Amino acid sequence: MAHTHIRLQFQFQFQSLRLSSPSFFTTLPPNNLLSLPPYSSSPPHFTLSKHQHLLPFKVCATISETGQPKWWEKNAPNMIDIHSTQEFLNALSQAGDRLVIVDFYGTWCASCRGLYPKLCRTAEEHPEILFLKVNFDENKPMCKSLNVKVLPYFHFYRGAEGQLESFSCSLAKFQKIKDAIKTHNTARCSIGPPKGIGDLLLEPSSAPKDKPPESV
Repeated sequence: MAHTHIRLQFQFQFQSLRLSSPSFFTTLPPNNLLSLPPYSSSPPHFTLSKHQHLLPFKVCATISETGQPKWWEKNAPNMIDIHSTQEFLNALSQAGDRLVIVDFYGTWCASCRGLYPKLCRTAEEHPEILFLKVNFDENKPMCKSLNVKVLPYFHFYRGAEGQLESFSCSLAKFQKIKDAIKTHNTARCSIGPPKGIGDLLLEPSSAPKDKPPESV
């Protein structure tokens, strides 16, 4: 009957190794690896001479990144990331009569991050609403055209027909979003005429550098 031998390897980081002679040095095996002999019934042991003293050591472990998505990459099924002005206009034009909520955010914005999990839950509770996410740093000309100066900032649209409301919001004031949904998520005839979406395509190419938005 064949026997299976198991070879174990441990990596140790020695703090120091004292030898009997101060003028004599020794080196550890390559990569500081100590190999144990094949597994047997008796545990392995190491022997040091009476003049050698092995001080306490540390076992080192490395934890690699798990590849989990970043906080702004965790979307509900009815949330869409917008990467350009054209994508934004296309999303609005294809939304029809659906209510559209646009979240302007920054990946560095602490208020955006704090509010985002609750926004995702709200999106899951309202699958009939389309949520668009606009990264400010990726879409600065468009955000400037839409007068976005603080983050997080929200626009409410009825499809491509126009803007209904806009405001800044934080986690502490999240009720503003719920109230706006209650107001605008109704039949189209009950909420009055739209206000338009602004001149998104008229941003001058020679415009000065944008001032970074504030975080609420």
